[in-house]
Amino acid sequence: MVKRQAYQPILITDASRSQNDQLTSRQRRYVLMMGIRVACIILGAILVGANAPLLWLWLPLCALGMVLIPWLAVLLANDRPPKEEHRLANRFRPRLRDDTPPMSLTAEERPHKVIDVEP
Repeated sequence: MVKRQAYQPILITDASRSQNDQLTSRQRRYVLMMGIRVACIILGAILVGANAPLLWLWLPLCALGMVLIPWLAVLLANDRPPKEEHRLANRFRPRLRDDTPPMSLTAEERPHKVIDVEP
């Protein structure tokens, strides 16, 4: 006798985010990072114009922000979640066939229909 797999419901919380949601999130992150870059540029200009103390420290930090942030913003904007493992595995391995449906119930586990007969 072959033991069948018990019924397990599929949870909506297990579903991945839609591509549109992922794209919107990446776009927001990109705009935020580029806003920080603009703030670094403006802050650098203000510091130079005001001849601020410790200019030798603040100006390189602003320049570093102006150079690194766009690079990171592009990398993070193009970053997508990794593909599911089983999608990649199916390309390299032949699929194993199982005659038993994954969500089938045994006779004992199936709900019984109750027939109500009125006299």
